[in-house]
Amino acid sequence: MATQKLYAGVKLRELRQRLGMTQKDFAAKLSVSLPYLNQMENNNRPVSSTVLLGLVQEFGFDVTELSSGDGERMVSDMREALADPVFADTQPPLADLRLAASNAPTLARAFLELHRAYRQTHERLASLDEALGREDARVQSSPWEEVRDFFHYCDNYIDAVDRAAESFAATRDSGKSLRDAAIQALNARRIQVEFTASQTFRQYDANSGVLRISSLAPDETQTFQILLQLALITQDKLLEATLDFARFQTEEARAIAKIGLANYYAGAALMPYGAFLQAAQDHRHDLEILSHHFAASVEQVAHRLSTLQRPGHKGIPFFFVRVDQAGTITKRHSATRLQFARFGGACPLWNVHRAFETPGRFLRQLAETPDGVKYFCLARDVSKPGGSFGAPVRRFAIGLGCEVAHADALVYADGLDISAKGTFEPIGISCRICERAECHQRSVPPLERRLRIDENARGTLPYEVLR
Repeated sequence: MATQKLYAGVKLRELRQRLGMTQKDFAAKLSVSLPYLNQMENNNRPVSSTVLLGLVQEFGFDVTELSSGDGERMVSDMREALADPVFADTQPPLADLRLAASNAPTLARAFLELHRAYRQTHERLASLDEALGREDARVQSSPWEEVRDFFHYCDNYIDAVDRAAESFAATRDSGKSLRDAAIQALNARRIQVEFTASQTFRQYDANSGVLRISSLAPDETQTFQILLQLALITQDKLLEATLDFARFQTEEARAIAKIGLANYYAGAALMPYGAFLQAAQDHRHDLEILSHHFAASVEQVAHRLSTLQRPGHKGIPFFFVRVDQAGTITKRHSATRLQFARFGGACPLWNVHRAFETPGRFLRQLAETPDGVKYFCLARDVSKPGGSFGAPVRRFAIGLGCEVAHADALVYADGLDISAKGTFEPIGISCRICERAECHQRSVPPLERRLRIDENARGTLPYEVLR
């Protein structure tokens, strides 16, 4: 089988610039000519084995980073954006999208931002406040989407925050629980922690120096909220520096991202990178065992598994997603090639939607996307009680998965025949860009295919998708 050529000019150039080196000096270090390096940085030539070896020996660079990251995500995001009906007559071939993602990533991101702004404008024009002509109605980018994209393009791994949380967990007194260590750290700053029977999980009063935690919440939620507040108070400079680097467009996005970074710190302290990765490998990623070992919820464990992308010390590249009962994706993170629908719902054939039918049970699925990549998928429902009679119960389903090549490292894949034909269910990202001609759950036809309509015949669909 022919080896796929690696074009990673943008990342190669970014590494050189981060090192503060000229092309001439960088070429000398890598033992290649200056013109050859220039051609690689401009994606006119693939990255050679000589350069890969030089990156490892001279700079200790994790070369796996060259083949992962923004490229696949941007191609997926652009395909989905171009599936919008507004582009019905202009469908660039996949090869063009890959060239744009690799050679002009800034332009690709600008296109995605423009399309997002268009959609938000369209939705606002259709909303009631626009129809009534409210004075405070205005078009602006969605802070939530902006923050979600920030984590999306960071592989959901923030190195400085992750290491700071791991350091805190490692330096606590021997025998002291993480919760007690966090409370002690807050007390050292003259902040008292009180547990009250409140529906509000966490409430901090800076004037009185009192942090109130709901005693109605599960223990793991209480600990997580204490760690989150600890991050906001003790790691403020680190969080603000990370936010400065992200350059968010609005104050709302920056505020949401700060909470997101504090959440990240709490999860990383609760499940420190090195210890958690080792335990995950030892127990073959058994979510329930890891949940008990780190006093975390199953959802927290699944989410943490999707963040184990530290350069030089990576875990299995997982995707993690949370879906509500309406099928809307409320959380999504992916270190795999599988990307999720940014606009609209996820594929109905995916097992995460069936998890609501079997509460308390893990569902397993072998799935294949239209690009031929095969995945092992795990899904389970997650209920979040309100804490009192009459309080609403929030119900979600979580999905965790990886490419099937890693399945033997997961206890959940035991007993599954991954070599048998016909065992992989066909799933896609969304119907508009799914190329499968035959699908009994298709909601709309694919935009890139022509249709045949026969008024005298009716199958599963009222049309035939031409190949």
